[in-house]
Amino acid sequence: MTDKIKREKGYTKANFLKGLFIENPLFVSILGTCPALATTKTLEAAIGMGLLFTVVLICSNVLVSLLRKLIPEEIRTPSYIVIIATFVTMVKMFTNAFLPELYSTLGVFISLIVVNCIVLGRAEAYASKNNVFDSFIDALGMGVGYTLAIMLMAIFREFLGTGGFSFGTIFTFIPAVKLQIIPKGYEISLFQTPVGAFIVFALILAVIAFIKNRKAEYKFAMDKKEKIRKAQEAKLKAAEANGGNK
Repeated sequence: MTDKIKREKGYTKANFLKGLFIENPLFVSILGTCPALATTKTLEAAIGMGLLFTVVLICSNVLVSLLRKLIPEEIRTPSYIVIIATFVTMVKMFTNAFLPELYSTLGVFISLIVVNCIVLGRAEAYASKNNVFDSFIDALGMGVGYTLAIMLMAIFREFLGTGGFSFGTIFTFIPAVKLQIIPKGYEISLFQTPVGAFIVFALILAVIAFIKNRKAEYKFAMDKKEKIRKAQEAKLKAAEANGGNK
């Protein structure tokens, strides 16, 4: 395996993982917050929204990358919006035909994928400047990262707001299952409201900020120790050199 292939494999992995952690669209870039707050009442709804979003993002990125040299600079953004709107319309029609419960649950938020900053942003910032494969990996990573982020929010909101989890109510092709973990009457219905969504979102961001700050403090302390160690070594070598000259 040549260094070039190793480098490409390493780049592909990093290109995918950045959407999950370093550049997570929701928790790092704080993009796509509107559907994240509105469609995370249940885990099933969040999964459905994440899947539809990822499909639109991947298709848009791939087509923009294919046409990047053909689209004039003057009409680049309108062209990207038309491409995204086309795929959103196709996804919306497919969902309405085959997953009517999901279509009914998400409602207008499927159409609003057209104006989602993440989709247009990846088309502008990445797909328009890179090849098809890299654009596909970028979209996949961002889509998976966004899906995992809204799933995390949905887990907290559904668990605290209803006391458990329900499956099979939106994806009716799977058996209906209801897991009631918190006894009825002890759930906190606040978390099923928009206010609860903001609270969960804020708490997750606070935890992420806390972890980042602790890592930064640890790195600063390690760098400081390393500088002190190098300074002591340099001082010791200088003393040894002076002793040798005497």
